[in-house]
Amino acid sequence: MTRKHGKHDAIFDDVLSGLDEPSAPAAPKPASDHDAGSARFLKRSTTISERLSGEIEEKTLRWVDPARCRMWDRHNREYSLLTEDSCRDLIDGIRAQGKQEFPAIVRPSAEPGFDYEVICGARRHFAVSWLRANNYPQFRYLIEVRDLTDEEAFRLADIENRDREDISDYERAIDYADAVARYYGGRQKAMAERLEVSQPWLSRYLQLAKLPDVVIAAFPNVREIRERNARELKPLLGAAESSAAIMAEAAAIGREQQAAREGRGSFVDAASVMRRLTRAARPSEPAVPVEKAVFGAGLRVQTKAGKVTMSFDDTLPREALAEAFAAYLDSRAEG
Repeated sequence: MTRKHGKHDAIFDDVLSGLDEPSAPAAPKPASDHDAGSARFLKRSTTISERLSGEIEEKTLRWVDPARCRMWDRHNREYSLLTEDSCRDLIDGIRAQGKQEFPAIVRPSAEPGFDYEVICGARRHFAVSWLRANNYPQFRYLIEVRDLTDEEAFRLADIENRDREDISDYERAIDYADAVARYYGGRQKAMAERLEVSQPWLSRYLQLAKLPDVVIAAFPNVREIRERNARELKPLLGAAESSAAIMAEAAAIGREQQAAREGRGSFVDAASVMRRLTRAARPSEPAVPVEKAVFGAGLRVQTKAGKVTMSFDDTLPREALAEAFAAYLDSRAEG
């Protein structure tokens, strides 16, 4: 009878493979060959049941050329910011182990020239690519292939990278702002429930994504922009006068940062950027005009904000003080 091949057949073939393999000659025989065979069959039958019931999930792992994999368009890591230095720990680890230990998660790609798009594993992709380009062509990229929708891919990438410090607050904020519109119809509550985070927590990141471009450009790079920066600037950007002052100062700082990128001068660090922006929004009070004058033999008069302060040496004779005070009164009459 011809047996139809399908998923279940593949499972049976895999599980039952080796049933007829001979025992090692030197191994001691169990008390009963029948008992040993029954135990072995029972173990494999249990494995079959677990696979068919879904208790065991099969994964497809492959070693591939990283050049055949591209980053997903909405990957939450800025791949262009990855460098040999930022990935040094991973590069050294893969080289020491002789291979990549943990697979990246990918899905099939329809773009010509690529077989897969990377959902999670940008740093691993960079590290293996760097090794292959620097005298280690034997290294290949370990991937796990999954069939994922865009929303599933977004949540999977977020779960894997949420607590990683090498993804900046701003990169995460941009990813969330795109996702809330793209997958959740602009409903922050629905997105928060799917990500299993609080709405206030999510709102803070979405607020960060709304910072004006000119303010973003004032920082040395996006990885130095923190969620707390948006919280501090939000009330100041909400008032017309302080907002205009911040935007003007941000533009000035941005020109300095661009000059530094071109090798002219030093970068303004993130802490200094925030000090300058907040100082621009809260200018010091204008100086109050102060009028000072000396009358007679030593009567010093200071007028500030409509208030007059007089001072003189306590050794000043009465007659001299009276003469000085009279001169002061005459000056007021003339004014």
